[in-house]
Amino acid sequence: MATAPTSRVVTAETGDPTEPRAKGPGLSAHLPRVILYALLALFCVYYLLPLYVMLVNSFKPLSEITSGGMMALPGDWTFAPWGSAWSTAQVGVEATGLRPYFINSLVMVIPAVAISTVLGALNGYVLTKWHFRGATLIFGLLLFGCFIPFQMVLIPMARMLGLMGLSGTVPGLIFVHLVYGIGFSTLYFRNYYAAFPTELVRAAQIDGAGFFTIFLRIMLPSSGPIAVVCVIWQFTNIWNDFLFGASFADFDSQPMTVALNNLVSSSTGVKEYNVHFAGALMAAAPTLLVYIVAGRFFVRGLMAGSVKG
Repeated sequence: MATAPTSRVVTAETGDPTEPRAKGPGLSAHLPRVILYALLALFCVYYLLPLYVMLVNSFKPLSEITSGGMMALPGDWTFAPWGSAWSTAQVGVEATGLRPYFINSLVMVIPAVAISTVLGALNGYVLTKWHFRGATLIFGLLLFGCFIPFQMVLIPMARMLGLMGLSGTVPGLIFVHLVYGIGFSTLYFRNYYAAFPTELVRAAQIDGAGFFTIFLRIMLPSSGPIAVVCVIWQFTNIWNDFLFGASFADFDSQPMTVALNNLVSSSTGVKEYNVHFAGALMAAAPTLLVYIVAGRFFVRGLMAGSVKG
């Protein structure tokens, strides 16, 4: 009688096959997750298929593409299409490649993004921490400007650029994107600063801090998440813009998107699809790089000012 419990313990420890065991989750419990991952993988392949076609064909000789093997890997790898797209391809009337237009886009997008982000931060700071009569109306007008279609501002903007002497220049394109981007940047920073503790601003005022001191030393240093959102949004829109570039730029000041269109739409000579694919990847590379570097901060910045507290 005294040894019976010990016998049961020993049996349990030695793993007697006669004892019942708890069963783990079966296949049916994991089936929804398996189906979900399979669908996500399918959608991912479908979404990345055009990128795959562009990438593999940009490293092929033209003869492999015209023979009908666009989905296959290159039989003869070559970087010649990339070199041609960058420096020797026929863009318009000159065989300059995309290099000068890539530089035009960089010269245009960097100051436009930087200035519109700073002005948006300043506007958001004023509209949330320095209350004045008409602030709501001004914000409403700026917000309304975000939803004006591009086509509606072409003629007025062309007239203004002509009066300012900026028509057909890169500074003119910077001015256009700066004006059109202020509404979006103000919206982002205004919503972010609305959740910022006003008591800190009031305490700084009591300590003798002025308007720009508070902005530069208190507001801007805490604006990293929303600044990343604004930079990504502005950079993507300005770099990928085609309408403003085609409408307001001269031949020497055309951005990358317009030059790429001229390269692909050329009706003279043989259609060099491998060069076109390489040029398209060059045009997409900067925005892709921005998302890779700062994309993880994008959603975090959007959510930063969504909950006040």
